[in-house]
Amino acid sequence: MALASVILAAQPLQWLVQSWVSPAYGSYGYLYVLLILGLACVSLLSGPATGKGANAPVLALLFSAALIRLLGQVLAINILSALAIAVDVFALVRLLRLNQRPFALSPFWMAVLFLFALPTEVILQRTLGFPLQMVSADISCQMLSLLFPNVACEGVRITLESQDILVDLPCSGASGLLLSMAFVVTQNAIMRPRVVTAVLGIAVMAGCAVIGNSLRISFLAIGLVNQLDVMAEPWHSLIGLMSLGFTVLPSALFYRPESASVRGSQRSAPVRLSLPVAAICLLASFTIVSLKPEPVDVSGMVQVPAMPRQIHGFKAQSVPLTPLEATYFETYGGQAQKVQFGPLGLNVVSTRAPLRHLHAPEICLRGLGFKVRFLGTRYDRAPTAYYQAVGPDGDRWRVAVSYVSEGGQITPSVGEAIWHWMAGSGGTWSSVQRITPWHLDPQMDAALGAAALASLDIQLIEGTDK
Repeated sequence: MALASVILAAQPLQWLVQSWVSPAYGSYGYLYVLLILGLACVSLLSGPATGKGANAPVLALLFSAALIRLLGQVLAINILSALAIAVDVFALVRLLRLNQRPFALSPFWMAVLFLFALPTEVILQRTLGFPLQMVSADISCQMLSLLFPNVACEGVRITLESQDILVDLPCSGASGLLLSMAFVVTQNAIMRPRVVTAVLGIAVMAGCAVIGNSLRISFLAIGLVNQLDVMAEPWHSLIGLMSLGFTVLPSALFYRPESASVRGSQRSAPVRLSLPVAAICLLASFTIVSLKPEPVDVSGMVQVPAMPRQIHGFKAQSVPLTPLEATYFETYGGQAQKVQFGPLGLNVVSTRAPLRHLHAPEICLRGLGFKVRFLGTRYDRAPTAYYQAVGPDGDRWRVAVSYVSEGGQITPSVGEAIWHWMAGSGGTWSSVQRITPWHLDPQMDAALGAAALASLDIQLIEGTDK
């Protein structure tokens, strides 16, 4: 039975560790694993367990893990497969009787805490990033209206003292929300409250996290209008940490729920796990991990934008996809085009499955060894997110990206593009990425970018201000 569990968890665990070490994910999930191990050690050292021994529903847990692993394997979704490891965490807490020791821990909430070890921030930003942006922008606007008379709000854009403040995807508050949720989940794992109390505590913390993020945006906006470089380090991180402290302070001071009453130590008759049952489980685990993936989020036929033959006098030179890229698009559909126009590199990815194909540029650039810094979002000519990428050899590049639908919608945020797609807009979405050397003349860079967008029939905004 243990061997069957190991077989089911091997590949998800390998992927999880890779997400911690790969720069593409930018995940610090291993810190949560260290937290779980630390809590487990404190519990083990606190004293012997009470009761008549461990009573973990082995077959039920193994069946649950196998079902989750089956779905992840068939759908080719790694993060879904990794959820099976949370079931193992629950089982280990029960088998080690950590819930019966002087420093008792909740098996359920320890398993929930493990979920934060997954690269959940990327998923949260891509699926709920846009509504988080909208809510944070609205609350920040109301906060700033109490201090400044001239505040204009339009979606995720706030105009304060004639200065444009953009609540872009990094400002959605996804990182702060996950950190604050992890804080209250850790409290639940230690305090073991009743379910209703625990859920209420999480809901209150979620509200505090949204308010705290809006407070952070307001501090940044006040600094910007007073000509303070609050976007530079260490001030940017210090403001974020201060806002996070305000977010978790009420829970740290006042969240003291009573532990749920522990049921009596009566145990049902033990289930005899015979060799044939174990053999069947072992065979089933081998079968599950051997199944051929059949992902449902494969992009169908896409309407690929016609790449221009020349831009601003520079003739097009096609750049072939790498073998890894070619294999990826053959497996999951969609199409990528890479063309070089003199100093301008134009990369276009078109898909009908944005959750599978579209992502912010820093993910792939970090995976290639680049150091990436988000520069902000601009709405002149076309809504565009800008990044600075520094390669391993020290070369610096300017990366601009916009997301365009076949219906004419254009946004600088992959979160907004995915949100529109999930809301039913459907159709083909394309990521239009422009890469130029950092030292290129700004006027030439702007001209090349505008010409690239115009050549793809993307409607531009006349003038420099909207």
